Amino acid sequence: MNQYVTGTMIRRLRESKGLTQHQLAEKISVSDKAISKWETGRGYPDISLIEPLAEALGVSIIELFSGEDVANTNRSFNMQRVKLHVCPICGNIIQSTGEAVVSCCGIVLPALEAEPEDDAHHLQLEKVEDEYFVTIPHEMSKTHFISFIMAVMDDGSEIRKLYPEGNAEARFKISRTKSFLYYCNQHGLFKVPAR
Repeated sequence: MNQYVTGTMIRRLRESKGLTQHQLAEKISVSDKAISKWETGRGYPDISLIEPLAEALGVSIIELFSGEDVANTNRSFNMQRVKLHVCPICGNIIQSTGEAVVSCCGIVLPALEAEPEDDAHHLQLEKVEDEYFVTIPHEMSKTHFISFIMAVMDDGSEIRKLYPEGNAEARFKISRTKSFLYYCNQHGLFKVPAR
């Protein structure tokens, strides 16, 4: 992780749970003086206490490390609010349907923000019977390529992983497809409505 637990986060979470320093200390078997030191930045919890501390504060370990608690407001599961996270180290593609703290290869991954298309990144759609044939005229070298194309439907998504030196193309069923997302390893995420 790129940071350790902050005292400000511990205090904010403790207070939001209505706990005193003494009550929190009892829950994780430390002294209230230890809690005070953590909250004022004069010390940090031992790594063995991170899991019990997160549990006592009602957050995940990743949320505790990131310094942010996450409230997913996408209660109705709207696929148009899908969030994608791509690991720059291993290339994992992680999808969430709302706010989330996502970690891979030891780093917290921000949600990608989709950009509108530009001249270098332009998705072409062709309807072939009951499918969209999607192509992207883009370099597909080992250093600059389209990593994936995703069709976002109203009830789910389909993803096609692409590889360098291959073609940037895929086929998706037309039925229920609302938009497409695709990811350039150098320029980020792009979004296009289905037409």
